[in-house]
Amino acid sequence: MKKVVISGTGLFQPSQVISNAELVASYNAYADLQNARYAEEIAAGTRQPLPHSSVEFIEKASGIQQRYVLEKEGVLDPTRMKPRFAPRADGELSLMAEIAVAAAKQALAAAGKQGSDIDGVLCAAANMQRAYPAMACEIQAAIGARGYGFDMNVACSSATFAIEQAVNAIKCGSAKCVLVVNPEITSAHLEWRDRDCHFIFGDVCTAVIVEAADTATSTDQWEVLGTHLVTQYSNNIRNNAGFMNRCEDTDPDARDKTFMQEGRKVFKEVVPMAAAHIEAHLHTLGFEPTSVRRFWLHQANLGMNQLVLKKLVGREVGDDIAPIILSEYANTASAGSIIAFHEHHADLAAGSLGVICSFGAGYSIGSVVIRRA
Repeated sequence: MKKVVISGTGLFQPSQVISNAELVASYNAYADLQNARYAEEIAAGTRQPLPHSSVEFIEKASGIQQRYVLEKEGVLDPTRMKPRFAPRADGELSLMAEIAVAAAKQALAAAGKQGSDIDGVLCAAANMQRAYPAMACEIQAAIGARGYGFDMNVACSSATFAIEQAVNAIKCGSAKCVLVVNPEITSAHLEWRDRDCHFIFGDVCTAVIVEAADTATSTDQWEVLGTHLVTQYSNNIRNNAGFMNRCEDTDPDARDKTFMQEGRKVFKEVVPMAAAHIEAHLHTLGFEPTSVRRFWLHQANLGMNQLVLKKLVGREVGDDIAPIILSEYANTASAGSIIAFHEHHADLAAGSLGVICSFGAGYSIGSVVIRRA
């Protein structure tokens, strides 16, 4: 069986940042506008006023301190509360492809590859800019890759699910070198007007080169020892936005149909699932969780990651064992665990064992066990 390695990673990070203080000021101004608009109904008791948010609430609930976004002015406008993107002509590179190409070029350089060395492109993200042509096909053309490309969506687990598809393609011989990109423009599918989730997401794009070990030339290679995926249906994280919405007659003032979740239920149910999944995966490969040098986990919530690790290794661990990038990037959907790996693996010695794991809507959990070559 062919050995497969991760030989390069890349990261695109937008230049604009929204601090918690800026976000709170914007949301509270929106809440005040809405409360004034519906003052009579609120006074009559037929409508509940919108509560204010606060920096303290956000940081206690999530550990997030800021987030990168592609466009902040529209998000912070209390009369708009969403980014403002200029439309592009069909002949122009789309926004999602643009950030994917930027991350891909970094990953290619790290792996010592050219676009023409790639014979498979997987664009895996929580949402796609359009249904077709596939974003992966556009990215493939933009970097000069060969072979094929396709999109896939498993919400926040999209990156690890795509890595398994890349590994399997190489092992079965349908590809030799695969680019996995995770362009997460989460600012466009976050309901910024919802106090319970307005702080969660940030924009970013990650890229990973997966290839056969016998073609790899990078000095930074991680052998993929195994991958494991699982899904279990749940309604607790949903995005109901889609092409059929335009056919529905709904209240124009109704909540946006993009991201929504029952956060407490998700926390309670996903933590034990994720811990059990990682432990079982390691056991099938002959390892114990305590033998893992570093865990690069999905970056959704600080408390969630801490509890998953405590269940796995029986104690609290710090950033050296499980790096957290939440405070700077916020939740970046499928890209979070890849950011953690990208930024926090260079210090590990040859032979070090690691786990990349993501979990999210579905429920879905994907894990990739790797060892430094």
